[in-house]
Amino acid sequence: MNETTVRTPSAPPTAPSAPPTSGAATAPDPSAPSALRPLGLFTVLLGAALPLIDFFIVNVALPAIDADLAAGPALLELVVGGYGVAYAVLLVLGGRLGDTAGRRRLFLLGMAAFGITSLACGLAPTAWTLVGARVAQGAAAALMLPQVLATIQATTRGPRRARAMSLYGATAGLSMVAGQILGGVLVAADLAGTGWRAVFLVNIPFVLLGLILAVRAVPETRSPRPASVDVPGTLLLAVSLVSLLLPLTEGRAAGWPLWTVLSLAAFPFAATAFYLTERRADRLGRTPLVPPSLLRLDSLRRGLVMVVPFSIGFSGFMFVMAVALQQGLAMGPVRAGLALVPMALTFFAASLAGPRLIGRFGSRVVTAGGVLQALGILLLLVELRQGWPGVGLAALAPGVAVAGLGQGLQLPVLIRMVLSDVPADRAGVGGGVMVTTQQSALALGVATLGSLFLALTASLGMRDALLLTLLVQLGLIALTTLLSLRLPRVMN
Repeated sequence: MNETTVRTPSAPPTAPSAPPTSGAATAPDPSAPSALRPLGLFTVLLGAALPLIDFFIVNVALPAIDADLAAGPALLELVVGGYGVAYAVLLVLGGRLGDTAGRRRLFLLGMAAFGITSLACGLAPTAWTLVGARVAQGAAAALMLPQVLATIQATTRGPRRARAMSLYGATAGLSMVAGQILGGVLVAADLAGTGWRAVFLVNIPFVLLGLILAVRAVPETRSPRPASVDVPGTLLLAVSLVSLLLPLTEGRAAGWPLWTVLSLAAFPFAATAFYLTERRADRLGRTPLVPPSLLRLDSLRRGLVMVVPFSIGFSGFMFVMAVALQQGLAMGPVRAGLALVPMALTFFAASLAGPRLIGRFGSRVVTAGGVLQALGILLLLVELRQGWPGVGLAALAPGVAVAGLGQGLQLPVLIRMVLSDVPADRAGVGGGVMVTTQQSALALGVATLGSLFLALTASLGMRDALLLTLLVQLGLIALTTLLSLRLPRVMN
């Protein structure tokens, strides 16, 4: 397997190294300095933060969007779900295009498109226009985000890569929490009368900064063996994800019409067809969109299995808490955002401590994180059951902080493990598979736990609906914790 070619803006291309022994992971030349400098790492992490922030930033803005555009429940679901579905469907393709055309080039293109579509969201005159702009924004994010992990994989090695991956995990988790906090602040601030529109317009200065820095500081990398786009695989993956995510996102609000049932029934057939098509392409020596040989990597497979329940629970918790804090506990958007500040702080602290803890305790760090997250949810359950509806920020803080600490010990480690054995010339595909899995699970969390919570609210009341939904999340945490016991004790 050949070396990934690394090109810096001011230096000529490096020559590929000799092929390593068969089966060995490809890495940059050990004798060469890391091509990704701190400013470049900051730039790609900014590109990783923006799409994740925008997945969650609208949660606290939905009431204001509904009041301004008369959207109604079904269209509000599409404002959230349209972005998530487009994002998830195109991520692997975005990774493949980066491997072929150049990762910095696709990063710049995706970031520019993300800025333009953010402006379109912020200026949307109608609810349907906003939905269309959100779908386009998700597609732009899918071009940009896979290049982040691929660039880190292709331009770092050893301790530098471990640190960069830990920072990526910290950025991912912090962005998901910070999005909801920032959304509440911006909606309440009503900057220049923009109201909810500010949650999208705020992206533009960060996009401009990212474009300037990327041109100067992010090296160009691509696979030395560019592959053509796997059209059948791309279409079948799109059909599989859309047939699952769209009806789950839209079904409850639309009253579960016939198309949602038929779509869900089609999902297993589409997924099976996708797998068989990719396996056949692999056997014929072609380059499938998701190579089955990549999925045979033990570290990638085990990590993905754990990322799914973790992400479903994470996004479901964030959505449910946004609704419960504002509508059940009568908190405004700012207080609802501030309630999550302890989670953001402890998550970030745990993420930074992760590499040192892994070196000492190995994969048991993930197990300890699951136990701490479960403890935090239990503290919230007790407080919400006893104190409702007079629960304040101080009462919520212990449970939220402990849950964030546990999450911070899990997510960065899982991301690092998933990509630890992916060869450098498949970095874009590996990153795309990992982020697609995570993003699909995030969308599933909102669709399933969010729908469960809203359905139970109508019959049980908001407090009991919230308690039951948190119990379901507790089950997902238990599953993740048990799966962590199967991880190898020593991690790369």
